[in-house]
Amino acid sequence: MATKYTIGVDYGTQSGRAVLVDLSNGREVADHVTPYPHHVIDECLPDSGIKLEHDWALQHPDDYLEVLRRSVPAVIAQSGIDAADVIGIGIDFTACTMLPIDEQGEPLCFSSEYINNPHSWVKLWKHHAAQPEADKINKIAAERGEAFLPRYGGKISSEWMIAKIWQILDEAPEIYERADMFLEATDWVISQMTGSIVRNSCTAGYKAIWHKQEGYPDKEYFKALDPRLEDLTETKLRGDVISLGSNAGGLTDKMAEMMGLESGIAVAVGNVDAHAAVPAVGVVTPGKLVMAMGTSICHMLLGTEEKQVEGMCGVVEDGIIPGLYGYEAGQSAVGDIFEWYVEESLPGYVKEEAAKEGIGVHQWLEKEASAFKPGQTGLLALDWWNGNRSVLVDTDLTGMIIGMTLLTKPQEVYRTLLEATAFGTRKIVDAFHSNGVTVDALYACGGLPQKNRLLMQIYADVTNREIFVADSKQTPALGAAMFAAVAAGEAAGGYDTIIDAAEKMARVKEETFKPIPENVELYDRLYKEYSKLHDYFGRGENDVMKRLKSIKKSTE
Repeated sequence: MATKYTIGVDYGTQSGRAVLVDLSNGREVADHVTPYPHHVIDECLPDSGIKLEHDWALQHPDDYLEVLRRSVPAVIAQSGIDAADVIGIGIDFTACTMLPIDEQGEPLCFSSEYINNPHSWVKLWKHHAAQPEADKINKIAAERGEAFLPRYGGKISSEWMIAKIWQILDEAPEIYERADMFLEATDWVISQMTGSIVRNSCTAGYKAIWHKQEGYPDKEYFKALDPRLEDLTETKLRGDVISLGSNAGGLTDKMAEMMGLESGIAVAVGNVDAHAAVPAVGVVTPGKLVMAMGTSICHMLLGTEEKQVEGMCGVVEDGIIPGLYGYEAGQSAVGDIFEWYVEESLPGYVKEEAAKEGIGVHQWLEKEASAFKPGQTGLLALDWWNGNRSVLVDTDLTGMIIGMTLLTKPQEVYRTLLEATAFGTRKIVDAFHSNGVTVDALYACGGLPQKNRLLMQIYADVTNREIFVADSKQTPALGAAMFAAVAAGEAAGGYDTIIDAAEKMARVKEETFKPIPENVELYDRLYKEYSKLHDYFGRGENDVMKRLKSIKKSTE
């Protein structure tokens, strides 16, 4: 029987990547990247030049179709395979990245009537201009004792669906009225491929306050937000919510021709980038925490029941793997902190030394920092350079280093920053563990684990857990391809469940990072000190960080 393939398309912030995957073993046969022609639109609208306000971030929906036009045919051509052997396609996306559409499923920004209104465009995940609406969503939910709030760590984000919709209603009621539906971009792209609209359980649950048993919050809550929102979930958020790995429909003739694929092949329901990576590292059962590590970290964990855990970003039934509860937590800056240190705080001689040795600055710092034992630097840091997502859920907290002397060296500070982010992850692990959601091992994917061995060893020592590292550099795309194999089903040459797919297609490196007992002991002592600082500055005993921010603001 001929080898069968699926394609996973990973939609990032700046570009989209298609990966062609062999279903027998998960091998990535070919990949191709298409940068978005319009990039992130955060200063002014294309063509008209209409200026955008502070904290806006938009995208052009046709850029997503451009990825399909260019990258899908490119992987078929690159690999030399017969397109008839591709049995399905799946995608993953940034979220919440949303847009208003008309009755035909066309984005409102495609219409000459609305093209010059910024609210008709795609709002990217990092569009933060809906903060006033998010504040009211949280305040009113807390006042009313809404049951959904604890499921999201007590806070609904300005990045999420309801806040963005309400901003449109507040600032451009004509766009709100004209919109037939508001969709996640991941669901819109799937609708373009299949000709029909369905919503996926991942974004509905994590980004739009949907619950498998209870649905959306009730009409009374939406009416309390704004009487005009009372019927939102029955009208502009209507539609079936279906679980990951489901077949959203067959690929239309038109899209098949555009991409050079067979029409009618399975199209998996949309997914989110970090969440798609979970089965790609073989995690389809409880007890294994997956860390998607890059500029920030998204922590994902599976459980058999719904528990309340302080500071989690969400718990969603069928949110990551069908049949299980998917928990999500996060650290809002990790790689970004290391980048800040290298770009903004490093003495010139370090760059010269690294250049002399013919290695990068991060590599030089990692090499030098590896010479120290835990605790040997005499330093400790709070990793709040971009606030704290989990477990404190407070964007107004800031970073701190304690223990500096006139002898402190750059590599010591660098090591301390690595350790601080590991302590931040341990806080999350402990929160899950102490609330009955067990964490037995860690799995790491994304850019950081491939680049920094010291970082991974520190995380193993600080959490006292073995760490497995993804073998793929494109885990979200691989995960999307795996869900496409499930949507196609075993009869077509795919798999009937994501568990079957993971058994054959998921890959982790043979080498793991195991805790070193003497390091674990030293880090336990340091973590006690970190915890004292964490609670003192993060739980209201000393709000100096917020007072400093407010003094700074008063001088502007």
